[in-house]
Amino acid sequence: MLVLLHSNQLETNMAQLVDRIAALQDYKKYEDLHWSGSFEDYLELVRKNPRIARTAHERLYDMIISYGSEEYVDNKKKVTHYCFFDDETHGGRDAIFGLDIPLMRLVAVLKAAAMRFGTEKRILLLHGPVGSAKSTIVRLLKQGMEEYSRTPEGALFTYEWVIPENLRYLTAGNEIFDSAMHEEPLKLIPPDWREAAITELGLERDGYRPHIRGELNPACRYIFDELLKHYKGDWGQVVKHIRVKRLLISEQNRVGIGTFQPKDEKNQDSTELTGEINYRRIAEYGSDSDPRAFNFDGEFNVANRGIIEFVEILKLDVAFLYDLLGATQEQKIKPKKFAQTDIDEVIIGHTNEAEYQRLLENRFMEALRDRTVKIDIPYITKLSEEIKIYTKDYNPKKVRGRFIAPHTLEMAAMWACLTRLEEPKKHQLSLLQKLKLYDGKTLPGFTQDTVKELRKEASREGMDGISARYVQDKIANCLVSDRGQMSINPFMVMNELDSGLRSHSLITNEDDRKRYTELLAVVKQEYEDIVKNEVQRAISADDEAIARLCGNYIDNVKAYTQREKVKNPYTGQDEEPDERLMRSIETKIDIPESRKDDFRREIMNYIGALAIEGKQFDFRTNERLYKALELKLFEDQKDSIKLTSLVSNVVDKEAQEKIEVVKQRLIRNYGYDEISATDVLTYVASIFARGEIKGD
Repeated sequence: MLVLLHSNQLETNMAQLVDRIAALQDYKKYEDLHWSGSFEDYLELVRKNPRIARTAHERLYDMIISYGSEEYVDNKKKVTHYCFFDDETHGGRDAIFGLDIPLMRLVAVLKAAAMRFGTEKRILLLHGPVGSAKSTIVRLLKQGMEEYSRTPEGALFTYEWVIPENLRYLTAGNEIFDSAMHEEPLKLIPPDWREAAITELGLERDGYRPHIRGELNPACRYIFDELLKHYKGDWGQVVKHIRVKRLLISEQNRVGIGTFQPKDEKNQDSTELTGEINYRRIAEYGSDSDPRAFNFDGEFNVANRGIIEFVEILKLDVAFLYDLLGATQEQKIKPKKFAQTDIDEVIIGHTNEAEYQRLLENRFMEALRDRTVKIDIPYITKLSEEIKIYTKDYNPKKVRGRFIAPHTLEMAAMWACLTRLEEPKKHQLSLLQKLKLYDGKTLPGFTQDTVKELRKEASREGMDGISARYVQDKIANCLVSDRGQMSINPFMVMNELDSGLRSHSLITNEDDRKRYTELLAVVKQEYEDIVKNEVQRAISADDEAIARLCGNYIDNVKAYTQREKVKNPYTGQDEEPDERLMRSIETKIDIPESRKDDFRREIMNYIGALAIEGKQFDFRTNERLYKALELKLFEDQKDSIKLTSLVSNVVDKEAQEKIEVVKQRLIRNYGYDEISATDVLTYVASIFARGEIKGD
């Protein structure tokens, strides 16, 4: 009895769990997504919202715009950032970074296609080096179309034939005969009076008029013609057999999205694009030229109303290219044994540099080039954007059990970006300085016009270099290394990047390999400067001491500029301003002797302006003075801290306590952990020991 009761209780609990899960279902949404109605019902929907009958290009453009956009100015150039490419819907899984300008060009082409200015009859070709996010962009567009079709704004519809029993000889006894290519229901209105019907129905609204082009697919046209004969030309009776239904685009279900990938030449078959005969149905319909015995399931067929992606499009066999040419210019395909069939889809392909160069050299491919809109998708050349790629994949949420030391990802990104830059031709700039200018940093003597000029003179920048994919592989190698480290640092990653160059399959030029190795040395030097600065700031991060030093400096500057004397706090005597103290601070930020008076007046004017506004001077608000005070304090304190004890055998308890304070500041202020903070201090200490730090 107890066992039976226990069993019943379990069943009750399970039933309750199922009910709770079932309660999560949105029945209203399900009904909306599976709406069906008569042709007349559909006309009423289109009367209320003519944009339901949009073309594929219009729908894709509207989908991108629906996510919103932001404008910003980059070196005097207005740039639009389309939020769709942030992929926030999926937590940024496929977010695109640093490619706002190429994406602007892509959206501009789609806008022109949506307005039927001609680019709807072109192949959109994303061209760029390997790993530059071409496939990711297309994947986002396909995914976006899927999800947009499930929203009220992106709703689209197709139809099916409902055949009464006395006419089922037309469909081999089947009651339902689908529109194989998921066509727009308004195509059922014959082309001869379609435009007049659109006007008569009042489907033009707010400046938008549906553009319904072409004939029905061969199978539906056959059913339509047979029914028209049956009803003696009464179109109104024919469309009573139409049931309109909501169309949900789905790559998995092969509805509205097609993907074609080149295969071995011996296995390529054009029926993959345009469909093939269904030999089983020939027995039902009696002929292999009967459209009802044909499978309209090629990639062009299933992509109707949506997108077809051609992976590595220029690797296609020449036989496929003829289908592609017709699909672009005429927006028609030629299924075997049937007339040309109208399609409505966005044709987008992507290719690498080598294949594109081969296209340019092939005179027989001029027709394809003429029907192609090429959009370059380069590597990122802006450091802050490249860093985002790695922080997306390697962050505390995703990387468990390993700590990534500060600047590790930054240095890897810096090297990757440097490999993609061209050497400056006119300006006395290092490649690293050029990278910093591109990233929005300011350098004395260089303006935004300089950056524009630098970009203009570099015709192929971003089209060569190291891909983010290679860098990701090397970071991953460090993270899974069995060397026992709980944290990885920039040197580990840079060493991994260096060793990988020897076997990199895409580097065939020894000069390139040598250049990339030399750029690693540049990055290592930059990292050394960064950690020197951080340790310096950690040592001198005593706000009270800086405040005292600042107060002393300001008192002396005030007395100097007003030709007064300063009271010595210890002797109480009036003395001349301490020139040695003032210069020891000013030289830290390279204020020359000839400019010292100007700088001191500038400081006093700044303090005076704050006073007029009722604000109190704080050394932190003046970045240059703050840096000078920090460096001066560092110089005064570095010997007392004895950082070099870290690399010597002498253990000084007092020095170790001071070092521990510095280490905690590195952890608290700069994001280090215990291990990486110790490593950085030891590394900088070794530089101290070599006498390479002089206090600036």
